[in-house]
Formats: sequence, C-alpha cells, structure tokens
Amino acid sequence: MKKLEIKKNIQKEEDKSLSFRIFDLNKDHLNQYIKPHKKDHFCIVVVEKGKIKIHIEDRIHGLKAGKISVIFPDQVHFVTDLSEDLTGKIILFEEILFCSDILKNELSTYNVNLSTQLNCTILDPHVFEQSLQNISMIRDIYEQPTLIKKEQARFYIKIFLLGLIESVHGLHPILNQKTADQPVYVRFKKLLNEHYKQYRTVQYYADTLAVTPKKLNSITKKHCGETAIQAIHNRILTEIKRQLMFSDLSHKEIAFDLGFNSPSALNKFVKAKLKETPTELQQELAQMYNG
Repeated sequence: MKKLEIKKNIQKEEDKSLSFRIFDLNKDHLNQYIKPHKKDHFCIVVVEKGKIKIHIEDRIHGLKAGKISVIFPDQVHFVTDLSEDLTGKIILFEEILFCSDILKNELSTYNVNLSTQLNCTILDPHVFEQSLQNISMIRDIYEQPTLIKKEQARFYIKIFLLGLIESVHGLHPILNQKTADQPVYVRFKKLLNEHYKQYRTVQYYADTLAVTPKKLNSITKKHCGETAIQAIHNRILTEIKRQLMFSDLSHKEIAFDLGFNSPSALNKFVKAKLKETPTELQQELAQMYNG
C-alpha cells in the first residue's frame, strides 16, 4: 500500500525546510487521496462549504461545512463523494511538531482513543470561525515563511489542535470522570495497544498494572462501558478488519500475525464475535469500500 511522505510533498522551494503544508481543499489536491493509502504525517481536513466522505480504517465519515477530520499517521484512509462546491483547507504536519511532547505528557488522559475521536468533529460556529482565522494565519506564513514565522506556525497549529481536543472533551467517557483509578484505565489502553498481539488475558494486564482482574474489569466498565476482556477482543477485531481490508496477507498469515494458533482459531474467533466468517467479513468490508 502506498505511503505518502510529507518530505516528498514539495510545492515550492521553501517546503524542503518546513514541517507543515497547507492547501485549498479541492479535487486537484485530493487527487492522490482517492485510493486507500497511509501517510507518515498528520492530515487535517477542514470543510468550509460542500460535502466529502472520508473513509478511515473501517469507518466512513461524512464531512460538511463546520466539520473537521484529523487523520493520524499510518491510519489507512481515502476520500470519495466530493461535491462540486467543496471548499476548505488541508493542513499537513509532521508528528514531531505536535504529538511527541504534548500527547505523551500533559494530554496523556486525552490520548486514549484520540486517534478515532478526532477523525470527525464539529465545532460551534463561533469557534469554527475563530479556527478559520487561525488557519488563515498559518496559510499566510506558509506562503512566505521565515525562521521566526515557522515557529509561529507551529504555535498556531498546536492551538488549533488543542481546540479540537477540547471540543471532544464531553464526548469521551474518561474525560468526565476525574477519579483516582483513571490513570489505571489510561495505562491499560496504552498497554493493550502495544501488546494485544502477544497478550490477550485479563490476568496479564491486571498483573502488569498491579490490580486484581476484578478491579481492572470494574475500572474498564466504568470508563468505557465494556469489560477488560471485551476491550481486548475489540482491539483484536479492529486489527483483523484492518488487515482484511488493506493488507495482502492471507487469512493464515493474518491468524499467525495476530497470535492465533491456526486459521481455524481466527475463524472461530470472528464467528463468535461477529456471527460471520473472516471471508464473509472481508467481502462485507470490500463492498463498503468499493460500493
């Protein structure tokens, strides 16, 4: 699968030393986004007028005026159904510009599932207008960058993203429950994302977090409405869907990559969770993406 690199996206000489790009949202600039691909950088799509559909992993998001999509590095995505009156902006920026420091430290609580929470957001009209002014300043700097202005652009992009994160504050269960066990839930989700292929028992994560399995289940149930084992299984299902849709791996290769003992074990797992076989699931996903 093609992976777009920001360093190869050179529209003008100054781009070689810039960690961001900003373009008009139109068919010319979206031409390379019409087929499933990944990026090594962040992509923000801001719609001012018209409509567009953005397919991200196994979900389809319909964007219209006032809606914004943040696509994270390595998320598989593409666009369809661009309306003739579509206008807006596309902002691209390197991961180091924003996430490395902020999300890992000050915003660690927000970081849980943030990559899906920000795939489609809508701002209050007043806040959206303020965001457009911010974007306009970023565009002005992009057109005529200087050493100082480049730092200003980094600052404006961070402000813009922090505003988006704040907009989903009320949509994320854990952000409304300031409890003593919240850090345990955050650590559990991070551990799960790192180790779901190797470890899929509640006991492993409970031991690592120094809590009992019963306590871990109670914490996950409170913060996301599912037990720990359901969270583990749902993470595995997400990766199964991703590989069925976008990889060239056989079902046997997917099974072994995800820690199943055999293709039949993968088949049994998918059948138990979704009431269909991996082949049926793959056909269903292909129809959604191609149909």
